Amino acid sequence: MSGWDGAGSTLTWAALREVKCAELEEAADGWGRTSNRADAARDRIESRLLPGLRGTQKGEAAEAATQRLRGLGTNFQYIYTECGLLRTTLNSLAHEIKTQQRVLQRALDEAAALRFTVHADGSVTYPAGGEGLVDGKPLPGGTASGVPNPGMAAPSGLVAPNPNAGRAQDIADRVAQAVRAAADADWRYARILRSLKAQEGLGVSAATWTDAASDAEAVRQAARGYLKDAVPHDASPAERKAWWAGLTDEQREEYLAVYPDQIGNLDGIPALVRDAANRDNLQLLIGKLEGRNDGDAETKLAALREIDRQLRAGTKPGEPPMYLLGIGDQGNGRAIVSYGNPDAARNVAAYVPGLNTSLDMEFARGDLKRARDTAMAAREIDGETAAIAWLGYDAPQLLDGMSSLDVAGTERAETGGRAFHGFMSGLAASNDHDEPHMTAIGHSYGSRTVGAATQYEGGIPEVDDIVFVGSPGVGVDRAEDLHVGKDHVFVGAAKNDVVTRLPSLGSGMLEVAGKPFGPMGELAVDAVRGGDDDLWFGRNPASEGFGARRFVVDPGPPFSLDAHSQYFDPELDTESADSIAMIVAGEGHKVKQESAE
Repeated sequence: MSGWDGAGSTLTWAALREVKCAELEEAADGWGRTSNRADAARDRIESRLLPGLRGTQKGEAAEAATQRLRGLGTNFQYIYTECGLLRTTLNSLAHEIKTQQRVLQRALDEAAALRFTVHADGSVTYPAGGEGLVDGKPLPGGTASGVPNPGMAAPSGLVAPNPNAGRAQDIADRVAQAVRAAADADWRYARILRSLKAQEGLGVSAATWTDAASDAEAVRQAARGYLKDAVPHDASPAERKAWWAGLTDEQREEYLAVYPDQIGNLDGIPALVRDAANRDNLQLLIGKLEGRNDGDAETKLAALREIDRQLRAGTKPGEPPMYLLGIGDQGNGRAIVSYGNPDAARNVAAYVPGLNTSLDMEFARGDLKRARDTAMAAREIDGETAAIAWLGYDAPQLLDGMSSLDVAGTERAETGGRAFHGFMSGLAASNDHDEPHMTAIGHSYGSRTVGAATQYEGGIPEVDDIVFVGSPGVGVDRAEDLHVGKDHVFVGAAKNDVVTRLPSLGSGMLEVAGKPFGPMGELAVDAVRGGDDDLWFGRNPASEGFGARRFVVDPGPPFSLDAHSQYFDPELDTESADSIAMIVAGEGHKVKQESAE
């Protein structure tokens, strides 16, 4: 800035007054345009060039061209991210400087109205005033200087009786405060701007994204007062949707550039926006975890890379497009992936996985495949369908020390149920249809989580049907307690699924063949259940007494855990996968039922 040339120099109030913040904002606009062009170029590569190349060309040359295009797309994404950070940095600097210019101008205007003189060094001369205690004559004027701690300069003892003295001191303090705050902002933002530069070379390596993650964090901290305080974290999904709709294009672009982690995971924000934010945040998370060297980071990093690979691979013929609705590394990891746009779809299903699920390769391949298979089968019935894999909570982990015992309790289900309820509220708020058909699917411990979500007033927002598969109980004893009507609660329970045979929570540990056996066991226990229809978390939802509609499933292989994981597989359990697809597509009344236990 004019009048400030680095450490050791002094910014004057006159120089602060003359700073042209419009020039900073114009520069920010230029970086913003560059960021937008890079984003548009990346989108062309990933949505047009790559699919066209894969669809028409084969062989080594085509594969080499594909790799080059993917690399180019990554470069454009990096340009988009860094240029977006530059724009926000400059706008935030202008915001802080304009704030101090207003403080300074108010002080100068007050000095002019009182006919005080503000000198170049910030001191303020005031005229004679008041009355002397002895002769009654006006007391002489003087000069007040700004102090390091404005407002704390009043000396002990008698206060000067000239009323102009106190006013002049206050003005001098405000002038000094504005100059100091502006100089501090200039110094802070100069450091950030110097760090926002790419490494040499054309490749965008993992180290480059690690650097970008550090850049984003620095800009977040600096721009906190400029953007962050306005993000409506405590608002309802409908209010968040309205907040986003009310922003200007430039404001939206800045939030996406600086806070992709917050915007991408904010329920109520449109799916296309969340997808764009999370794709950018995915790269920043990869860069962040690259900087760590521990087992947890490596596990999550492998999953993030696999999700990134799938997103970049594009849509194959007959498959619905992927949308990344949530991503994060907190706890056991977070990932929400939709197959089909949930805002445009008339039918929307969200699948909640359970026991042992975390952000790892099994989730990135297995759980995402379940949602994709469900979406593809349901879209054959109704093309306006989207299916989501929702890892928005910490599911219990069997082999995780003392926390393995979490599978026996309900705390994680209650916490997850609250988050799932909020997510579904967001889907209901952002969907384009007046009355979308929505389905909640809970598998394993995920069914207990869905059950917890139904216990809020009115149940899960806009959810019409609920599906439980491989359930150890859902926390209620009757289907009608789930707030969708018992005819809209569907249950699949394989004969050889050990989880659907767990004894009631009150039964504690069982003993089979002389060995202790609890909820983490590997063998079926219906031989010792004595016909009781209570499971670990309440009445068996597949029982007649529960009152749900039980659909036909394959019994699964005996003496194996495989029966617990094949409900969604169109090859291993066709009847179950088809039934789930019909329910998701709004054709639940056509599902073939079997007798409840």
